[in-house]
Amino acid sequence: MLKLEAIDHLVLRARDLPRMLAFYCDVLGCEVEREVPELGLTQLRAGNALIDLVGVDGELGKLGGSAPGPEGRNLDHFCLRIAAVAEEDLTSYLQSRGVNVSGFSKRYGAQGYGKSIYIEDPEGNTVELKLAILP
Repeated sequence: MLKLEAIDHLVLRARDLPRMLAFYCDVLGCEVEREVPELGLTQLRAGNALIDLVGVDGELGKLGGSAPGPEGRNLDHFCLRIAAVAEEDLTSYLQSRGVNVSGFSKRYGAQGYGKSIYIEDPEGNTVELKLAILP
């Protein structure tokens, strides 16, 4: 039913956003692709994927609880791009496997805007499944 194509993006929560930006851009060679200040989000191009950095004090970063450390998460979620499939078919498939499914929403990722849903793995990690954009 599912055909994984690539990791689309991952989201890291940061205590020191300028230091993280310097590391990913100056050390690893990423480039800032998009910023959404009202969410505290900076998206960095990493080859054919994105690394999203969110400050722990921003709107998105606060959702992860305490700053990264023993009592808080650093990784908010990761996104898997999947081959195009009807939304209803994917929802039915996942529900038949006992997976709770959020509603589809239009979200921005490494390949631009597209429809995606959020699910959780058995350990409570959030996984975004993003439908490949049809040519």
